[in-house]
Amino acid sequence: MTARDVAVLVGSLRKESFNRKTAKALAAMAPSGLALEIVEIRDLALYDEDAETNPPAPWITFRDRVRRADAVLFVTPEYNRSVPGCLKNAIDVGSRPYGKSVWAGKPGAVVSVSPGAIGAFGANHHLRQSLVFLDVPVLQQPEAYIGGANKLFDAEGKLTSDSAREFLGKFLAAFAAWIEKIKG
Repeated sequence: MTARDVAVLVGSLRKESFNRKTAKALAAMAPSGLALEIVEIRDLALYDEDAETNPPAPWITFRDRVRRADAVLFVTPEYNRSVPGCLKNAIDVGSRPYGKSVWAGKPGAVVSVSPGAIGAFGANHHLRQSLVFLDVPVLQQPEAYIGGANKLFDAEGKLTSDSAREFLGKFLAAFAAWIEKIKG
């Protein structure tokens, strides 16, 4: 069986962000049925409908990459009780032009990551609101709020917490089952 291709969008542009470290840890520990790949959003120009007549090359590349994925995984921090602007922009770029969304029907999941105690709960739920509109069936359980992220990684960015590793392993197994349920 070919592994399901999962496009991973990281909502932080910082190279050493806890979200990027979490995304890399998830990719490294993914079960054999999933192949997780980070899809970069850094070079996406702000969405502007006027640019649709001649869309920027990074938009086309991004849309094509997400379109061919079997599923999407969002790994996001929380900025002001919501998702970072760069992630919202990527969602907007992928949802346009109207009627040609790359998101529709694609199984999804959300992991929110923060040094704070509530694990970016606000961003997680705010993102889910957008995904409902975009017709992304999102994994409901287990919910993934990763708090205390500043204590989970070593200096090389490797996940050192056994409990976090165990939880994320269960999360990935549930996500793999969710993808199969949705994709058939």
